[in-house]
Amino acid sequence: MTDLATDRTATGWSTCPACRGLIYNRRLESRLGVCPDCGHHARLRADQRVRQLLDPGTAEPIPGRAVAVDPLEFSDGRPYTRRLMDARARTDMEDAVLCVRGTIDGRPVVVAAMDFRFMGGSLGVAEGERITGAAEVALRERTPLLIVSASGGARMQEGALALMQMAKTSQALAALDEAGVLTLSLTTDPTYGGVAASYASLGDVIVAEPGARMGFAGPRVIEQTIRQRLPEGFQTAEFLLEHGLIDDVQPRAALRGLLARLVSVQDRGGVGRLPAYADEGATELIEDFSLLPEIPAWDCVRLARDVERPTTLEYLSHVLDWFVELRGDRMAGDCPALVGGLGVFAGQPVVVMGHQKGRTTHELVARNFGMPSPEGYRKAARLMRLAAKLGLPVITLIDTPGAYPGMEAEERGQAGAIAENLRLMSGLPVPIVSVVIGEGGSGGALALGVANRVLACSNAVYSVISPEGCASILWHDAGAAPVAAQALRLQARELLRLGIVDGIIPEPEGGAQAGHVDAADALRHALAAALNELMPMTSQELVRDRRRRFRNFGRITE
Repeated sequence: MTDLATDRTATGWSTCPACRGLIYNRRLESRLGVCPDCGHHARLRADQRVRQLLDPGTAEPIPGRAVAVDPLEFSDGRPYTRRLMDARARTDMEDAVLCVRGTIDGRPVVVAAMDFRFMGGSLGVAEGERITGAAEVALRERTPLLIVSASGGARMQEGALALMQMAKTSQALAALDEAGVLTLSLTTDPTYGGVAASYASLGDVIVAEPGARMGFAGPRVIEQTIRQRLPEGFQTAEFLLEHGLIDDVQPRAALRGLLARLVSVQDRGGVGRLPAYADEGATELIEDFSLLPEIPAWDCVRLARDVERPTTLEYLSHVLDWFVELRGDRMAGDCPALVGGLGVFAGQPVVVMGHQKGRTTHELVARNFGMPSPEGYRKAARLMRLAAKLGLPVITLIDTPGAYPGMEAEERGQAGAIAENLRLMSGLPVPIVSVVIGEGGSGGALALGVANRVLACSNAVYSVISPEGCASILWHDAGAAPVAAQALRLQARELLRLGIVDGIIPEPEGGAQAGHVDAADALRHALAAALNELMPMTSQELVRDRRRRFRNFGRITE
């Protein structure tokens, strides 16, 4: 990705470097610097970026602090001071970062935007001081911090002092983590070296523009080192998304709306009592198992597995005011069998996640039939830590035959990923409500189920193993699955009797698959009631309540 050629500016036209098409400059400006023919995203100046993202007239510059200039008295045939003077004259900037206060959709935000024109956006002492100063303003004012990155890496002309800026800026973001202040990272082209290996990769949410490249080492360095040709699209935003390293790729025109939603979750942790949704005819939660009919367990299994039942994403589309999906475990990949992100429920920001199966054969295969990989559970853990940082309730929807049992999952640490989730959820200092909406299969389900309140839909099932697996092991006959299902007592009535779940959400006649909207309304009502009970509790009370709940399973009490 390169800048649009400006050789035709005098005639009012530019050349797209990607498709070589001619673009009328006014049309290019109206499209925010995006080629109308091929979608190429041209680089923007820092001031252009700020104008595009912030509400008009709200940008207020944050002054920089005095720093050492040319600490090494560096010269590569031309004095570094002269190069700085030339960059300042060419860009009308003091350094490569513009820091401002402003608002997005009326909500305050601190923005630090890098400008690649200034010595390739390289990270030097001045730039590190700018980023750190912006983070300190965000910390003082408890305002979300947005960093827009565009850099070739640390500045060589400032030697080890430039290297130290990586640690300096990273610890500034760590202070925001400790204080519960949201950090957002917008990756633009290119973002390499010390910037990619510090603040650009540390945001709570990382979004990239299409085609933006990010990595520690550049492609040329990698190819020269390993003597291999890199695959097409290596290190692009799309490559990063596929490998779980960023949350989303969004075209420039969609960024402002996305960022507006994200910044709105800051400091909205206590909106008061949620609506009870107790409309006339609203479905009430069942807490007495004797009020539930006795249904053969195998019938419940078949109902729970019905591909026409609402999926997690379908429930979220009905139940939430809005939802932004976040992706990736920030280590190796993204797991489509487990979805999650930030949303708003009845005016209250929440973190939500759940197993996603799909409905058609294509969807089921793409989502691995709702069986998560280790990357899925690590993604869930990342989202739960974000909830803890921001003080947001967590809602989980459980619907899986179990964690994926493949060789690749074992190689990448499936058992450890599940175990980490169990430990993490047990001590999470925010309310957690889990709902079994279909299948609750073994540890793959429990990894999202260590909650303060665990509910189940009336045709859901929850078990230590699938009926087929149990029948194969104990009956030596997978065909004995109906008998095994009955012996496992995995249906909703038995789960409530045993105290595995705290309440049952009645489904419409014929099951949730027969009435998606009615099923979602019942879920919304149950979630609101559970959160209203939990949200007034302190962090310590929530953790004690959750640990007491699981501590008592299997104990005989008077």
